[in-house]
Amino acid sequence: MPLTASQIAAELADSIRSGELQPGALMPSERELIERFGTTKSTAGKAIALLQAEGLVRTETGRGTFVQDIPKVKRVRRIPPRGNGSGSSFAEEMRKAGLAPSTKLVQAEAGRPPAAVAGRLELGDDEQALIRKRHMFTDGRPAQLAVSYIPVSVAGSTDLAFPDTGPTGIHARLAERGHRVERLEEVESRRPDEEEAQFLRISRTQHVLEVTRLAFDQAGRVLEVTVNVFPSNLWRLSYEWAADD
Repeated sequence: MPLTASQIAAELADSIRSGELQPGALMPSERELIERFGTTKSTAGKAIALLQAEGLVRTETGRGTFVQDIPKVKRVRRIPPRGNGSGSSFAEEMRKAGLAPSTKLVQAEAGRPPAAVAGRLELGDDEQALIRKRHMFTDGRPAQLAVSYIPVSVAGSTDLAFPDTGPTGIHARLAERGHRVERLEEVESRRPDEEEAQFLRISRTQHVLEVTRLAFDQAGRVLEVTVNVFPSNLWRLSYEWAADD
């Protein structure tokens, strides 16, 4: 009796997890799966789709399907901080996991943010924000996208973005301008858009976590919106609060 798509996917998943199929390896084509398992083109395609949904493989148009590179250590974000650290520092958490972090600032300019962000910042129709987009890597592999938006009226100029730093450094610079910052995070699971999937090297069928950080001043005005996007299978979020909250 021919195997089902789920059974074929399970066998291929075992080969990936055991290391028989290494990260970056080209997966068998649909034709090879048809010959190997005596199945149909439709069933072979469904088996690959199941592996994509699980985040084990990615498909590149015109090239084929490849084994996804899955790190052995889940990355942890802790909010609020422990001790004197930022608690959510990308570099800090990567080093704890034994990974080498690096960050590339790919955009730092004044511009009009997406409508939802502009609404949260209460920008007028002709007002702009300082937009900072950062690509984050672990051991040279894409790991996270982060884009922050600060009203130009608050930032003063694009100079606030330099030298490049994470949110803790930016908030220290805002404090120097008289803005004391409090933070709130919102978490959403969704499908990646084309840019995110391409940078993170994941399938559009795989889920990402979108963590939106809002930074408020003491009057409750939103000073900064930061959107962090990363593959859901690479991270574990850890939140702490007082027992009497």
